[in-house]
Amino acid sequence: MLFSNKRIAVTMGDLNGIGPEIILKALYDSVIRLQGRFYIYGSDKYLTKAAGELGIEKFWSVCSPKSFPQEENQVTVFDYGLSIGTSLREPNEDSGRASLLFCSDAVSDVLEGRLDALVTAPIHKQSWKMAGAKWPGHTELLTHKTGCKDSAMMFVSSELKVALATIHCALSEVPGRLSIKKITNTLELLNQTLKKYFGIERPKIAVAGLNPHAGEGGRFGKEESRIIRPAVVASRENGIDVEGPSPGDTLFSKENREKYDGFLAMYHDQGLIPVKTLSMNDATNVTIGLPIIRTSPAHGTAFDIAGKGKADEASMKMAIRVAAMMVDRKHKFQSKK
Repeated sequence: MLFSNKRIAVTMGDLNGIGPEIILKALYDSVIRLQGRFYIYGSDKYLTKAAGELGIEKFWSVCSPKSFPQEENQVTVFDYGLSIGTSLREPNEDSGRASLLFCSDAVSDVLEGRLDALVTAPIHKQSWKMAGAKWPGHTELLTHKTGCKDSAMMFVSSELKVALATIHCALSEVPGRLSIKKITNTLELLNQTLKKYFGIERPKIAVAGLNPHAGEGGRFGKEESRIIRPAVVASRENGIDVEGPSPGDTLFSKENREKYDGFLAMYHDQGLIPVKTLSMNDATNVTIGLPIIRTSPAHGTAFDIAGKGKADEASMKMAIRVAAMMVDRKHKFQSKK
């Protein structure tokens, strides 16, 4: 059987969460394995344990980190030989340190061109904090490791594509983090991503307001008139087909989802509520603006069901499919230049 020549890194995430299980279930699907060759950064012990619990026979080869095998297999595990205990369902300093190491090494290999894309299983931010990580999550680490000036979170599903102007911060901090430059930069990233990786020649983008009724002329807040609308105007002058700000409570209607190719939300839950309500099982997180391709499932470590065989691998499958598609689109986009 012939397999795609795309080479995709998959990090196992927090070993005390559902990462090993969803990776195992996703890659056990022969249709998913047709997307490329896969290199799992993590623990053979944890993957084997999950396979035993699920009654799945071993279908991967094992080697030490950084030692890419000369004879390439469809699925290879870079085994870090870690022993961090078997306590599930809680943040853990050791598992935080391990997941940080998996991600750091995988990013380096993708940056060096040894692999084409990165898919990350969920980490736990508290575990990273306990391990002394300087970054609250994947997005911030990736931005630092790649030397990227601007990046953003974008969520992709069968229903919609939504980028976020701000990400992991308290709701009370959102107004202070918004600026004309921040919004115009994120709109540029979203516009370029839709063109380069999703094959949309002239994307049509809608922008959400921050306040109820998009401020209603300043009655419920002035961020729309001071920041968001000027950013939309500036982006339009730079050639982006963008409209807004529009009230967040109606922005993601069926009519608008058919009209627009992408959306920009002002804060985390404003964008994630419609995504997860409409597409919980097939949504994926894409970090846009990076010099590498990175996707991840649109859910967390789910400690409450870890080790029980109940984890749904659909979002991991979507993350793999989107990563593979983005690699193909990237090559097509570059060949047109």
